[in-house]
Amino acid sequence: MADPSSYRPRAGEIPDSPGVYRFRDEHRRVIYVGKAKSLRQRLANYFQDLANLHPRTRSMVTTAASVEWTVVSTEVEALQLEYSWIKEYDPRFNVKYRDDKSYPYLAVTMNEEFPRVQVMRGHKKKGVKYFGPYAHAWAIRDTVDLLLRVFPVRTCSAGVFKNAARTGRPCLLGYIGKCSAPCVERISAEDHRGLAEEFCDFMAGRTGTYLRRLEKRMAQAAEEMEYERAARLRDDIEALKKAMEKNAVVLADATDADLVAVAEDELEAAVQIFHVRGGRVRGQRGWVTDKVEEITTGALVEHALQQLYGEESGDTVPREVLVPALPDPAEPVQQWLTERRGSGVSLRIPQRGDKKALMETVQRNAQQALALHKTKRASDLTTRSRALEEIADALDLDSAPLRIECYDVSHLQGDDVVASMVVFEDGLARKSEYRRFQIKGFSGQDDVRSMHEVVTRRFRRYLAEKERTGEWTDGEDGDKGTAPDGLAEPPASTLTEDDGRPKRFAYPPQLVVVDGGAPQVAAARRALDELGIDDIAVCGLAKRLEEVWLPGDDDPVVLPRTSEGLYLLQRIRDEAHRFAITYQRTKRAQRFRSGPLDDVPGLGETRKQALIKHFGSVRKLRAATIEQICEVPGIGRKTAETVAAALAAAAPAAPAVNTATGEIMEDVEEPGRTAGSPGEPVPAGAPDRRRGQET
Repeated sequence: MADPSSYRPRAGEIPDSPGVYRFRDEHRRVIYVGKAKSLRQRLANYFQDLANLHPRTRSMVTTAASVEWTVVSTEVEALQLEYSWIKEYDPRFNVKYRDDKSYPYLAVTMNEEFPRVQVMRGHKKKGVKYFGPYAHAWAIRDTVDLLLRVFPVRTCSAGVFKNAARTGRPCLLGYIGKCSAPCVERISAEDHRGLAEEFCDFMAGRTGTYLRRLEKRMAQAAEEMEYERAARLRDDIEALKKAMEKNAVVLADATDADLVAVAEDELEAAVQIFHVRGGRVRGQRGWVTDKVEEITTGALVEHALQQLYGEESGDTVPREVLVPALPDPAEPVQQWLTERRGSGVSLRIPQRGDKKALMETVQRNAQQALALHKTKRASDLTTRSRALEEIADALDLDSAPLRIECYDVSHLQGDDVVASMVVFEDGLARKSEYRRFQIKGFSGQDDVRSMHEVVTRRFRRYLAEKERTGEWTDGEDGDKGTAPDGLAEPPASTLTEDDGRPKRFAYPPQLVVVDGGAPQVAAARRALDELGIDDIAVCGLAKRLEEVWLPGDDDPVVLPRTSEGLYLLQRIRDEAHRFAITYQRTKRAQRFRSGPLDDVPGLGETRKQALIKHFGSVRKLRAATIEQICEVPGIGRKTAETVAAALAAAAPAAPAVNTATGEIMEDVEEPGRTAGSPGEPVPAGAPDRRRGQET
């Protein structure tokens, strides 16, 4: 690991001007390319205390062995040079979108004497007009098949074309009228090129004028009683309309725009692009990238635009580019796009109307693409195996941890403290073995103590089950009757399911992961040590910097951002957090809905509702006699006495006050509260500003 100070440029060497810089490793390979409005200010950010750098940036500067830069005149030139160098050097620490060259395009080879319509993939060639991209090649062929009736352009390969010219016989399409057969000189090269240009105009969205021209010719043929020609023109119009219907109209007819949406998490980002031409969605593409460097949404958008338009020019760059966030700064990118197109390009965020609605659709597609990518990545056996091996290597384990348990504590400013346990086996979630805990050993907010209690309770049950099944000898441990925290050990009978099978707590993991840093890891390790368990590894994943902490280590283990092992640990940690916070919200909602009748033994929900409906409120029920309570259907005298005793023991709620008028409300229904009252519950998922944030 290199020390950045060993290759830091001397003061005054770095110019205060726009430019592009390259970090190289000890083998002179370029590992990162960046641009800056001021090279001096930007590079100074890399050569500071390593503790202040983001882990991804820290990994890059410690891998590098030198830095060099090139000064340019403007930020636009810096943008162009950065794109060229990223393409040339393929640096490992740059965001690199997975190449989209597999998307098929409808291409018209206008660079040939007799232009040909075909499906093309790969790099774009000069003199060829492209339309798309399309999701599937068959979609292109269906569209072309409809249009060849009206625009009988050549579609055959060079070999077929030359063979037809040699024999003097056209191919089948020439006989059925779907090719004008330039191979046998049925049409001149100039007229065939005119057909190809009309085909391109139609595909570019200029459909209205051509359709009106055909309708006029059809009406004229009908007036001249040339009914066969009129019928053919009618069928041509229907074919064109059918081809147009394949792309739904979403925006105004003159709209020529690309919509770019980004869905991201801490490790990856998915980009989706909708190409709108003539108000219709003409194509769609998307890709996923690993976030190797620390990057904002605006920077992701900038890289996506470089990928999209770095090799484009002219009309292939639209007049309008709609994005979810603007690059910082946006002006150089917009100027670069304008130069690529040759005319003005608008780069903006849609604020209202149809364009904003369509952007929301593109955003949903991006989110689904990211979710699908994660699902495929998680379900891939090879990837999961590599992830487990990377975890074993990083944590110095004897073997891959086939069963991993993760624990997280959740509360709302010390209230409703709960914890979760999630289980992953072979890298996949085992939801049937998830468990939830209520913190019982103490009250208040103490995440470290809560973690100690949860781990103790879970593994105390594991040890008790081991002893019950005879896997332990009596002298193997001293005292197993009482847990270190003083909580009584549950009897062995509670460790079996109704059908006699052992509960899931009976199975030990190879690795325990806790959501937190060194304090939480130390608490979990201490809990295991107190129980005499020394064959289960423990680690913690700190969310702020995504560092892996081991017991007793002063420094964390930093896994590469592209590591499948880190990705798996993050998935497990995030799942534990989701499971814990869902349980915590449920507990909180139950507390807000609770009332004095909830503590009455034997009183179910139906009879509680009957009592409230009969008396109108808990206040009136508390004032009622036993005989009056017995009048409620389904309430016997014994139950009435129990209800009366419970309400008498419960302290009456303080009267509610109308804050607007100062009036004291006479009747308050205690089980619930009116909206706007001081005790109004906060909706699940919303931050409670009176109590603090969820953890």
